[in-house]
Amino acid sequence: MKKSLALVLCVLLVSGVLFAQGAQEAPAAAPAAGDFHIGIVTGTVSQSEDDLRGAERLMEEYGSVNDGGKIQHVTYPDNFMDEAETTISVISGLADDPKMKAIIVNQAIPGTTEAFRRIKERRPDILTIAGEAHEDPGVIQSAADLAVNNDFVARGYLIIRTAHELGCDTFVHISFPRHLSYETMSRRVAIMRATCEEFGMKFVMETAPDPTSDVGVAGAQQYILEKVPAWIETYGQNAAFFCTNDAHTEPLLKQLMTYGGYFIEADLPSPLMGYPGALGIDLSSEAGDFKAILAKVEASVVAKGGAGRFGTWAYSYGYTTTAGLGQHAINVLNGESELLKLSDLMKAYGKYTPGAKWNGSFYTDVNTGVRARNHVLIYQDTYMMGKGYMGNADLIVPEKYFAIK
Repeated sequence: MKKSLALVLCVLLVSGVLFAQGAQEAPAAAPAAGDFHIGIVTGTVSQSEDDLRGAERLMEEYGSVNDGGKIQHVTYPDNFMDEAETTISVISGLADDPKMKAIIVNQAIPGTTEAFRRIKERRPDILTIAGEAHEDPGVIQSAADLAVNNDFVARGYLIIRTAHELGCDTFVHISFPRHLSYETMSRRVAIMRATCEEFGMKFVMETAPDPTSDVGVAGAQQYILEKVPAWIETYGQNAAFFCTNDAHTEPLLKQLMTYGGYFIEADLPSPLMGYPGALGIDLSSEAGDFKAILAKVEASVVAKGGAGRFGTWAYSYGYTTTAGLGQHAINVLNGESELLKLSDLMKAYGKYTPGAKWNGSFYTDVNTGVRARNHVLIYQDTYMMGKGYMGNADLIVPEKYFAIK
Protein backbone atom coordinates (compact mmCIF):
# COMPACT_ATOMS: atom_id res chain seq x y z
CA MET A 1 0.00 0.00 0.00
CA LYS A 2 1.25 3.40 -0.86
CA LYS A 3 1.65 5.85 1.97
CA SER A 4 1.93 9.56 1.30
CA LEU A 5 3.39 12.15 3.59
CA ALA A 6 2.99 15.85 3.01
CA LEU A 7 6.02 17.88 3.95
CA VAL A 8 7.06 21.48 3.99
CA LEU A 9 10.45 22.10 2.48
CA CYS A 10 11.78 25.12 4.28
CA VAL A 11 15.44 26.05 4.52
CA LEU A 12 15.20 26.55 8.25
CA LEU A 13 13.10 23.48 8.95
CA VAL A 14 13.91 20.95 6.27
CA SER A 15 16.59 19.10 8.22
CA GLY A 16 13.87 17.76 10.47
CA VAL A 17 11.59 16.61 7.66
CA LEU A 18 11.36 12.86 7.02
CA PHE A 19 9.56 10.70 4.48
CA ALA A 20 8.08 7.91 6.59
CA GLN A 21 8.28 5.24 3.93
CA GLY A 22 10.31 2.49 5.57
CA ALA A 23 12.55 1.87 2.59
CA GLN A 24 16.06 0.55 3.04
CA GLU A 25 18.54 3.37 3.14
CA ALA A 26 21.96 2.92 1.62
CA PRO A 27 25.07 3.90 3.55
CA ALA A 28 26.69 7.20 2.62
CA ALA A 29 29.36 7.13 -0.05
CA ALA A 30 32.91 7.47 1.16
CA PRO A 31 33.87 11.15 1.52
CA ALA A 32 35.89 12.46 -1.40
CA ALA A 33 37.85 14.98 0.64
CA GLY A 34 36.25 17.85 -1.25
CA ASP A 35 38.48 17.40 -4.31
CA PHE A 36 35.96 16.07 -6.83
CA HIS A 37 33.92 17.08 -9.84
CA ILE A 38 30.17 16.78 -10.45
CA GLY A 39 28.87 16.22 -13.98
CA ILE A 40 25.52 17.74 -14.91
CA VAL A 41 23.75 16.83 -18.16
CA THR A 42 20.64 18.74 -19.27
CA GLY A 43 18.75 19.60 -22.42
CA THR A 44 19.30 22.87 -24.23
CA VAL A 45 17.45 26.14 -23.66
CA SER A 46 15.04 25.35 -26.51
CA GLN A 47 13.95 22.01 -25.03
CA SER A 48 14.26 22.38 -21.25
CA GLU A 49 15.45 25.79 -20.13
CA ASP A 50 14.65 25.34 -16.43
CA ASP A 51 16.80 22.20 -16.19
CA LEU A 52 19.72 24.10 -17.72
CA ARG A 53 19.25 27.12 -15.41
CA GLY A 54 19.55 24.79 -12.45
CA ALA A 55 22.98 23.74 -13.72
CA GLU A 56 23.94 27.38 -14.07
CA ARG A 57 22.91 27.95 -10.46
CA LEU A 58 25.26 25.18 -9.35
CA MET A 59 28.10 26.68 -11.37
CA GLU A 60 27.46 30.07 -9.76
CA GLU A 61 27.77 28.45 -6.34
CA TYR A 62 30.57 25.95 -6.93
CA GLY A 63 32.31 27.17 -10.06
CA SER A 64 32.81 25.53 -13.43
CA VAL A 65 35.46 22.85 -13.88
CA ASN A 66 36.86 25.01 -16.68
CA ASP A 67 37.56 27.72 -14.11
CA GLY A 68 38.86 25.44 -11.38
CA GLY A 69 35.46 24.74 -9.80
CA LYS A 70 33.45 21.55 -9.22
CA ILE A 71 30.71 21.55 -11.89
CA GLN A 72 31.03 20.25 -15.44
CA HIS A 73 27.88 21.01 -17.44
CA VAL A 74 27.10 19.53 -20.86
CA THR A 75 23.90 19.30 -22.92
CA TYR A 76 22.42 16.46 -24.95
CA PRO A 77 21.12 17.02 -28.52
CA ASP A 78 17.62 18.42 -29.07
CA ASN A 79 16.85 15.49 -31.37
CA PHE A 80 18.19 12.96 -28.87
CA MET A 81 15.93 10.18 -30.19
CA ASP A 82 17.73 10.31 -33.56
CA GLU A 83 21.16 10.82 -31.99
CA ALA A 84 21.11 8.07 -29.38
CA GLU A 85 24.80 7.24 -29.57
CA THR A 86 25.76 10.91 -29.33
CA THR A 87 23.54 11.28 -26.27
CA ILE A 88 25.08 8.23 -24.62
CA SER A 89 28.58 9.49 -25.42
CA VAL A 90 27.86 12.95 -24.00
CA ILE A 91 26.77 11.43 -20.70
CA SER A 92 29.33 8.63 -20.39
CA GLY A 93 32.16 10.87 -21.60
CA LEU A 94 32.06 12.75 -18.31
CA ALA A 95 33.57 9.66 -16.69
CA ASP A 96 36.83 10.35 -18.54
CA ASP A 97 37.59 12.99 -15.90
CA PRO A 98 39.50 11.19 -13.10
CA LYS A 99 38.07 13.63 -10.54
CA MET A 100 34.47 12.96 -11.59
CA LYS A 101 32.55 11.42 -8.68
CA ALA A 102 28.88 11.95 -9.59
CA ILE A 103 26.93 12.35 -12.84
CA ILE A 104 23.39 13.76 -12.83
CA VAL A 105 21.16 13.71 -15.92
CA ASN A 106 18.04 15.88 -15.89
CA GLN A 107 15.95 15.09 -17.78
CA ALA A 108 17.12 11.47 -17.96
CA ILE A 109 16.03 10.94 -21.56
CA PRO A 110 16.23 7.57 -23.40
CA GLY A 111 19.83 6.40 -23.50
CA THR A 112 20.57 7.43 -19.92
CA THR A 113 20.40 3.85 -18.62
CA GLU A 114 22.89 2.63 -21.23
CA ALA A 115 25.17 5.58 -20.50
CA PHE A 116 25.05 4.81 -16.78
CA ARG A 117 25.89 1.16 -17.45
CA ARG A 118 28.92 2.17 -19.48
CA ILE A 119 30.00 4.55 -16.72
CA LYS A 120 29.69 1.84 -14.07
CA GLU A 121 31.73 -0.60 -16.17
CA ARG A 122 34.68 1.79 -16.18
CA ARG A 123 34.11 3.83 -13.05
CA PRO A 124 32.00 2.05 -10.42
CA ASP A 125 33.03 4.78 -7.97
CA ILE A 126 30.89 7.39 -9.77
CA LEU A 127 27.38 8.03 -8.45
CA THR A 128 24.78 7.92 -11.24
CA ILE A 129 21.67 10.01 -10.59
CA ALA A 130 18.64 10.38 -12.88
CA GLY A 131 16.32 13.36 -12.68
CA GLU A 132 12.89 12.97 -14.33
CA ALA A 133 13.62 9.64 -16.01
CA HIS A 134 11.92 9.03 -19.36
CA GLU A 135 12.78 5.34 -19.44
CA ASP A 136 10.50 2.88 -17.67
CA PRO A 137 11.03 2.70 -13.90
CA GLY A 138 12.38 -0.84 -13.90
CA VAL A 139 14.90 0.11 -16.58
CA ILE A 140 16.34 3.25 -14.99
CA GLN A 141 16.34 1.65 -11.54
CA SER A 142 18.70 -1.03 -12.86
CA ALA A 143 21.49 1.47 -13.59
CA ALA A 144 20.86 4.61 -11.53
CA ASP A 145 22.01 4.83 -7.94
CA LEU A 146 19.12 7.26 -7.45
CA ALA A 147 16.19 8.28 -9.68
CA VAL A 148 13.68 11.05 -9.00
CA ASN A 149 10.46 11.63 -10.96
CA ASN A 150 7.46 13.87 -10.59
CA ASP A 151 4.67 11.83 -9.02
CA PHE A 152 2.84 10.88 -12.19
CA VAL A 153 0.42 8.68 -10.25
CA ALA A 154 -0.82 11.22 -7.70
CA ARG A 155 -0.76 14.09 -10.19
CA GLY A 156 -2.86 12.10 -12.65
CA TYR A 157 -5.65 12.34 -10.08
CA LEU A 158 -4.91 15.77 -8.63
CA ILE A 159 -4.68 17.70 -11.91
CA ILE A 160 -8.14 16.45 -12.93
CA ARG A 161 -9.56 17.07 -9.47
CA THR A 162 -8.29 20.65 -9.57
CA ALA A 163 -9.80 21.20 -13.02
CA HIS A 164 -13.12 19.90 -11.72
CA GLU A 165 -12.99 22.21 -8.70
CA LEU A 166 -12.44 25.15 -11.05
CA GLY A 167 -15.53 24.27 -13.06
CA CYS A 168 -13.99 22.54 -16.05
CA ASP A 169 -16.14 19.99 -17.88
CA THR A 170 -13.55 18.66 -20.35
CA PHE A 171 -9.88 17.70 -20.11
CA VAL A 172 -7.75 17.71 -23.27
CA HIS A 173 -4.50 15.72 -23.15
CA ILE A 174 -1.98 16.63 -25.88
CA SER A 175 0.91 14.27 -26.62
CA PHE A 176 2.50 12.00 -29.26
CA PRO A 177 3.34 8.29 -29.60
CA ARG A 178 6.88 8.44 -28.18
CA HIS A 179 5.74 9.93 -24.91
CA LEU A 180 2.70 7.68 -24.68
CA SER A 181 5.00 4.64 -24.96
CA TYR A 182 6.54 5.56 -21.59
CA GLU A 183 5.06 3.64 -18.68
CA THR A 184 4.98 6.76 -16.52
CA MET A 185 2.94 8.73 -19.05
CA SER A 186 0.66 5.91 -20.16
CA ARG A 187 -0.25 5.17 -16.53
CA ARG A 188 -0.93 8.84 -15.89
CA VAL A 189 -3.25 8.96 -18.92
CA ALA A 190 -5.18 5.97 -17.57
CA ILE A 191 -5.47 7.63 -14.16
CA MET A 192 -6.57 10.94 -15.70
CA ARG A 193 -9.21 9.17 -17.75
CA ALA A 194 -10.55 7.31 -14.71
CA THR A 195 -10.61 10.50 -12.63
CA CYS A 196 -12.54 12.31 -15.35
CA GLU A 197 -15.11 9.51 -15.24
CA GLU A 198 -15.40 9.88 -11.46
CA PHE A 199 -16.01 13.63 -11.71
CA GLY A 200 -18.29 13.46 -14.75
CA MET A 201 -15.82 15.17 -17.09
CA LYS A 202 -15.07 14.39 -20.72
CA PHE A 203 -11.53 13.15 -21.42
CA VAL A 204 -10.04 13.85 -24.87
CA MET A 205 -6.73 12.80 -26.44
CA GLU A 206 -5.17 15.06 -29.08
CA THR A 207 -1.95 14.32 -30.98
CA ALA A 208 0.69 16.93 -31.81
CA PRO A 209 4.08 16.57 -33.58
CA ASP A 210 7.05 15.31 -31.59
CA PRO A 211 9.65 18.14 -31.42
CA THR A 212 12.42 15.54 -31.88
CA SER A 213 10.94 14.51 -35.25
CA ASP A 214 11.68 16.05 -38.64
CA VAL A 215 9.42 19.05 -37.99
CA GLY A 216 11.63 20.10 -35.08
CA VAL A 217 10.71 22.39 -32.21
CA ALA A 218 9.57 25.22 -34.50
CA GLY A 219 7.22 22.99 -36.47
CA ALA A 220 5.74 21.42 -33.34
CA GLN A 221 5.11 24.82 -31.80
CA GLN A 222 3.51 26.17 -34.97
CA TYR A 223 1.12 23.21 -34.99
CA ILE A 224 -0.07 24.06 -31.46
CA LEU A 225 -0.52 27.73 -32.37
CA GLU A 226 -2.69 26.79 -35.31
CA LYS A 227 -4.77 24.09 -33.59
CA VAL A 228 -5.74 25.73 -30.29
CA PRO A 229 -8.46 28.03 -31.72
CA ALA A 230 -10.19 25.01 -33.28
CA TRP A 231 -9.83 23.01 -30.07
CA ILE A 232 -11.45 25.81 -28.07
CA GLU A 233 -14.28 25.97 -30.59
CA THR A 234 -14.75 22.20 -30.31
CA TYR A 235 -14.34 21.67 -26.57
CA GLY A 236 -15.38 25.06 -25.20
CA GLN A 237 -13.84 27.59 -22.83
CA ASN A 238 -14.46 25.36 -19.82
CA ALA A 239 -11.97 22.82 -21.14
CA ALA A 240 -8.63 22.35 -19.37
CA PHE A 241 -5.57 21.58 -21.52
CA PHE A 242 -2.43 19.61 -20.69
CA CYS A 243 0.60 18.78 -22.85
CA THR A 244 3.38 16.30 -22.13
CA ASN A 245 6.17 18.19 -23.92
CA ASP A 246 7.97 21.32 -22.73
CA ALA A 247 8.25 22.83 -26.20
CA HIS A 248 4.46 22.65 -26.69
CA THR A 249 3.78 24.58 -23.50
CA GLU A 250 4.55 28.15 -24.58
CA PRO A 251 2.36 28.20 -27.71
CA LEU A 252 -0.43 26.43 -25.81
CA LEU A 253 -0.38 29.03 -23.04
CA LYS A 254 -0.24 31.89 -25.53
CA GLN A 255 -3.32 30.72 -27.38
CA LEU A 256 -5.31 29.78 -24.27
CA MET A 257 -4.67 33.28 -22.95
CA THR A 258 -6.23 34.64 -26.14
CA TYR A 259 -9.03 32.19 -26.90
CA GLY A 260 -10.02 30.90 -23.45
CA GLY A 261 -9.64 27.58 -21.66
CA TYR A 262 -7.77 26.44 -18.56
CA PHE A 263 -4.21 25.29 -17.88
CA ILE A 264 -3.81 23.66 -14.46
CA GLU A 265 -0.06 23.08 -14.57
CA ALA A 266 2.67 21.97 -16.95
CA ASP A 267 3.95 18.43 -17.26
CA LEU A 268 7.05 19.67 -15.41
CA PRO A 269 5.63 22.74 -13.67
CA SER A 270 7.38 26.07 -13.28
CA PRO A 271 6.47 29.75 -13.56
CA LEU A 272 9.23 29.80 -16.19
CA MET A 273 7.74 26.93 -18.19
CA GLY A 274 6.20 28.65 -21.19
CA TYR A 275 4.88 31.69 -19.35
CA PRO A 276 7.56 34.30 -20.13
CA GLY A 277 7.35 33.76 -23.88
CA ALA A 278 3.57 33.36 -23.90
CA LEU A 279 3.11 36.57 -21.93
CA GLY A 280 5.91 38.52 -23.58
CA ILE A 281 7.59 39.46 -20.30
CA ASP A 282 11.27 39.86 -19.47
CA LEU A 283 12.34 38.09 -16.27
CA SER A 284 16.08 38.72 -16.57
CA SER A 285 16.14 41.04 -13.55
CA GLU A 286 14.30 38.40 -11.48
CA ALA A 287 16.56 35.53 -12.53
CA GLY A 288 16.92 32.95 -9.77
CA ASP A 289 14.38 34.66 -7.48
CA PHE A 290 11.31 32.46 -7.84
CA LYS A 291 9.14 34.51 -5.50
CA ALA A 292 9.74 37.55 -7.70
CA ILE A 293 9.34 35.47 -10.87
CA LEU A 294 5.98 34.08 -9.72
CA ALA A 295 4.75 37.53 -8.68
CA LYS A 296 5.61 39.03 -12.07
CA VAL A 297 4.12 36.13 -14.04
CA GLU A 298 0.97 36.19 -11.92
CA ALA A 299 0.51 39.95 -12.34
CA SER A 300 0.76 39.57 -16.11
CA VAL A 301 -1.68 36.65 -16.20
CA VAL A 302 -4.21 38.56 -14.11
CA ALA A 303 -3.80 41.68 -16.24
CA LYS A 304 -4.63 39.63 -19.34
CA GLY A 305 -7.78 38.24 -17.76
CA GLY A 306 -6.40 34.82 -16.87
CA ALA A 307 -6.99 34.88 -13.09
CA GLY A 308 -8.09 31.49 -11.82
CA ARG A 309 -7.42 29.78 -15.18
CA PHE A 310 -3.64 29.32 -15.24
CA GLY A 311 -1.53 27.40 -12.76
CA THR A 312 1.99 26.24 -11.96
CA TRP A 313 4.25 25.19 -9.11
CA ALA A 314 5.67 28.15 -7.21
CA TYR A 315 9.19 26.80 -7.72
CA SER A 316 10.42 25.24 -10.94
CA TYR A 317 10.54 21.45 -10.80
CA GLY A 318 13.21 21.24 -13.51
CA TYR A 319 15.41 23.92 -11.95
CA THR A 320 15.06 22.46 -8.47
CA THR A 321 15.73 18.91 -9.63
CA THR A 322 18.99 19.85 -11.37
CA ALA A 323 20.22 22.07 -8.55
CA GLY A 324 18.85 19.90 -5.75
CA LEU A 325 20.32 16.66 -7.05
CA GLY A 326 23.65 18.39 -7.63
CA GLN A 327 23.65 19.69 -4.07
CA HIS A 328 22.63 16.28 -2.76
CA ALA A 329 25.54 14.62 -4.58
CA ILE A 330 27.95 17.17 -3.12
CA ASN A 331 26.59 16.57 0.37
CA VAL A 332 26.94 12.80 -0.08
CA LEU A 333 30.49 13.04 -1.38
CA ASN A 334 31.42 15.32 1.51
CA GLY A 335 30.13 12.70 3.93
CA GLU A 336 27.32 14.99 5.14
CA SER A 337 24.40 13.01 3.67
CA GLU A 338 23.39 9.49 2.66
CA LEU A 339 22.38 8.97 -0.95
CA LEU A 340 19.09 7.16 -0.27
CA LYS A 341 18.13 8.85 2.97
CA LEU A 342 15.11 10.86 1.96
CA SER A 343 15.41 13.49 4.63
CA ASP A 344 18.89 14.22 3.22
CA LEU A 345 17.52 14.41 -0.33
CA MET A 346 14.79 16.80 0.81
CA LYS A 347 17.35 18.91 2.64
CA ALA A 348 19.08 19.51 -0.70
CA TYR A 349 15.79 20.27 -2.48
CA GLY A 350 14.74 22.54 0.38
CA LYS A 351 17.71 24.78 -0.21
CA TYR A 352 16.10 25.88 -3.47
CA THR A 353 12.40 25.83 -2.46
CA PRO A 354 12.07 27.67 0.87
CA GLY A 355 8.57 27.32 2.28
CA ALA A 356 7.18 25.20 -0.57
CA LYS A 357 4.84 22.38 0.33
CA TRP A 358 5.47 18.98 -1.22
CA ASN A 359 4.19 15.43 -1.05
CA GLY A 360 5.88 12.26 -2.18
CA SER A 361 6.68 8.58 -1.83
CA PHE A 362 8.89 5.79 -3.10
CA TYR A 363 7.89 4.33 -6.44
CA THR A 364 5.88 1.12 -6.16
CA ASP A 365 5.58 -1.31 -9.08
CA VAL A 366 1.88 -1.60 -9.99
CA ASN A 367 2.27 -5.25 -11.06
CA THR A 368 4.29 -6.64 -8.17
CA GLY A 369 3.60 -4.23 -5.33
CA VAL A 370 7.36 -4.01 -4.70
CA ARG A 371 8.61 -0.62 -3.54
CA ALA A 372 11.85 0.59 -5.11
CA ARG A 373 14.60 1.63 -2.73
CA ASN A 374 16.30 3.98 -5.20
CA HIS A 375 13.36 5.70 -6.95
CA VAL A 376 11.45 8.63 -5.47
CA LEU A 377 8.26 10.32 -6.73
CA ILE A 378 7.50 13.89 -5.61
CA TYR A 379 5.13 16.76 -6.33
CA GLN A 380 4.53 20.31 -5.17
CA ASP A 381 1.25 22.03 -4.37
CA THR A 382 -0.53 23.61 -7.37
CA TYR A 383 -0.67 27.40 -7.46
CA MET A 384 -3.42 29.01 -9.56
CA MET A 385 -2.60 32.55 -10.67
CA GLY A 386 -4.93 35.08 -9.08
CA LYS A 387 -6.33 32.44 -6.74
CA GLY A 388 -3.47 30.91 -4.73
CA TYR A 389 -2.49 27.44 -3.58
CA MET A 390 -5.05 24.67 -4.14
CA GLY A 391 -4.01 22.55 -1.15
CA ASN A 392 -3.15 19.51 -3.27
CA ALA A 393 -0.12 18.57 -1.18
CA ASP A 394 -2.44 17.98 1.78
CA LEU A 395 -4.89 15.72 -0.05
CA ILE A 396 -4.96 11.95 0.17
CA VAL A 397 -5.23 10.36 -3.25
CA PRO A 398 -7.73 7.45 -3.21
CA GLU A 399 -5.92 4.11 -3.13
CA LYS A 400 -7.76 2.77 -6.17
CA TYR A 401 -5.83 5.08 -8.46
CA PHE A 402 -2.50 3.53 -7.53
CA ALA A 403 -3.65 0.21 -8.95
CA ILE A 404 -4.57 1.60 -12.37
CA LYS A 405 -2.25 0.52 -15.17
